Amino acid sequence: MTVKEHTEYDRSLIVKQLAYNNGFQYVGISKAGPLENEARKLEEWLNKGMNGKMSYMSNHFDKRIDPTLLVPGAKSVISLLLNYSTDKVQSDPKSPKISKYAYGKDYHFVIKKKLKALLNDITTELGEVDGRVFVDSAPVMDKAWAAKSGLGWIGKNSNLINKQSGSFFFLAELILDLELAPDGPIKDYCGTCTKCIEACPTDAIVSPFVVDGSKCISYLTIELKESIHESWKSKMENWAFGCDICQDVCPWNRFSKNHNEPEFYPKEGLIDMHSEEWQELSEDVFQNLFRDSAVKRAGFNKLKSTIHLINYGVKEK
Repeated sequence: MTVKEHTEYDRSLIVKQLAYNNGFQYVGISKAGPLENEARKLEEWLNKGMNGKMSYMSNHFDKRIDPTLLVPGAKSVISLLLNYSTDKVQSDPKSPKISKYAYGKDYHFVIKKKLKALLNDITTELGEVDGRVFVDSAPVMDKAWAAKSGLGWIGKNSNLINKQSGSFFFLAELILDLELAPDGPIKDYCGTCTKCIEACPTDAIVSPFVVDGSKCISYLTIELKESIHESWKSKMENWAFGCDICQDVCPWNRFSKNHNEPEFYPKEGLIDMHSEEWQELSEDVFQNLFRDSAVKRAGFNKLKSTIHLINYGVKEK
């Protein structure tokens, strides 16, 4: 059966079922086109320098706000969520902390494999379809598209929050030249809650829904390539890679459920490492422990420097 022999609604149902079959928990669909409101907000955010030294955020601005420029012929943006929530915690409360999303295999590898399988399934089921898969590695405003398709709303911490399952999700997209029936956005359910704003130790959430990326602990420990300035030590709360604070305090995450993706299970020995082992971390151990891990993005020298800072308050010589 060819694409033309299905209605847009039927094609959407088929695509969603195929997404669920490939392990995604939620899927939403939007018509491809310019994100005008988001473009204005992004431009304002960039003009205020809130991207810090993430210069890539200002690259390909036109493509970032209009997927039809990124994928010629694009008709639909399919947004997908993959759960990484876990109740596993690092056993030594004094050890440098790693964000939950980095406990297991690098999500880029895991999700891209699922997306390619999904695209193949769509082609098999619906006929020849052209498009691209995206996992946080191209100028795509993933949270904006997920919100536009009704998968959640953008919270005051700038994360996408799903009403049924919270915010511990990876976001991904398929942008296709396939006409699909779009979903619609849902309303904001943050209400008067300001827990994330109050909990952020670096005051990175400068106002509701606006995060100064240059102050965010995740930025400081991952995106900032140089050593973190000593003035941040008292605000780091022992985070060495990423930060989960604004998500951990979010009331909606009481609905989070543990993921069942084996490749996201903690690397053997990782969450049982003691503080002393982190301080004595060698490059060989780093390479072995974080092979195929998102932590490799920071690199050994950066991670070691951050661990030294949060333990001793001075940059490693």
